[in-house]
Amino acid sequence: MHVVNDNNCGWINDLNPRTNIKSLSTNEDCDWLIIGAGYTGLSAARKLSQLHPAHKIIITDSQLAGEGASSRNSGYLVDTTLNDGFTSNKELSNYKKKADIYNLGIEVVKKFIKEYQVDCDWNDCGKYFASSNTEDLKILSGFSDLLEKLNFDHEILYKDELAKRLGTKFYNVALKTKGGILIHPAKLARAMVDTLSTNINLFENSTLLDWTKKKDSILANFSSGSVRCKKIIFATNGFLKSLGIKTNYNFPITLTASMTRRLSDQEFKLMGEPKEWGVLPVRPMGATVRMTKDRRILIRNTAEIHDPFKMSKIELNNRAKIQKIGLKKRFPQLPDNIIQSTWSGIVSRSRNSSQIFEKIDNNVYVAGCYNGSGIGVGTLFGEQIAIKASNEHSKEIETIEARNKPTWLPPQPILNLGVKTRLMYERFRAKFEI
Repeated sequence: MHVVNDNNCGWINDLNPRTNIKSLSTNEDCDWLIIGAGYTGLSAARKLSQLHPAHKIIITDSQLAGEGASSRNSGYLVDTTLNDGFTSNKELSNYKKKADIYNLGIEVVKKFIKEYQVDCDWNDCGKYFASSNTEDLKILSGFSDLLEKLNFDHEILYKDELAKRLGTKFYNVALKTKGGILIHPAKLARAMVDTLSTNINLFENSTLLDWTKKKDSILANFSSGSVRCKKIIFATNGFLKSLGIKTNYNFPITLTASMTRRLSDQEFKLMGEPKEWGVLPVRPMGATVRMTKDRRILIRNTAEIHDPFKMSKIELNNRAKIQKIGLKKRFPQLPDNIIQSTWSGIVSRSRNSSQIFEKIDNNVYVAGCYNGSGIGVGTLFGEQIAIKASNEHSKEIETIEARNKPTWLPPQPILNLGVKTRLMYERFRAKFEI
């Protein structure tokens, strides 16, 4: 499971390169092994170190810790979602369960930030679900009714007001929720790496080849060493399927995004000098767009079935062309060469937009499949899977386990064919929003 990420993620390149990087090169023994060093794995390691300060904990990643999907997303810490897959939100009780998990995720990230004094550009400015298609007012009105029943503070806005707030005349209607938070995802992930305690051993660029379980012992083989442990937690999210974990309940989707350089004073003034904002699409395949704190514009408008382990420079450039078109639709006054970085990332999906959180065998645990809401939910699930694996309980686990469980997926090649067909259909429906 060797992952080769591009090195052009705008978020990651904002940070100073790390120098304290170790790879697994020997045979190790430990009490706990965590596979995956993103939000989930890092949070699980942190919680285990608090619960078991005398235990030896090892966390590994096939690439650099925190620099996979955790640093490559759009930076939305969500309280509500309109479409986190292809599932509607018609059932009030199920949506409330989902929203309760989102809220717990926000609180656990907030607690981490406060405890470790983390600067990750936290901005509780809310978010917009916006569309250029006035017919989507019907979707937003229905969503408004649901949010009203759950007492979520929100408002519906129209073209002129949106133009003032967003600096673009592209959108005709939007629903703004006031509880969403925008962050710099790479700063948050890096802080989780930097604050690991001394009883946690982090091995990066260390690819898991296979693992076997024999009685109460687990042996994990890597490219240049092995780890024998008592308990193992899988926290690889979009790569669970490639490890043979819950293979019929999750699948990876490859996304790409582009970010502009910092807008000049003149360019920013022509836009009306808007405050930082984030837009999510009303339709599943529409564009996610952000104006960042430092006046850059991020756009993500591609999602596809693609080799999750690598995307070539040529392929990235082709996706950047699509993102350039999306930017021009919204900001025709900006120059053609304004895109500064383009990168890919992986999300994990389930059929019914539910997450994976469970014990799959004695001493074997897994958490993942966040359907695009991994900042808060991934951080929450990491802490709580550590508690569950320690044979302890919490109210948060009760809330998590009250959710609908992921539903079964058909085998290959039927699955890929079905997902590709659905993506094509949704892309066609949202063609004006890309």
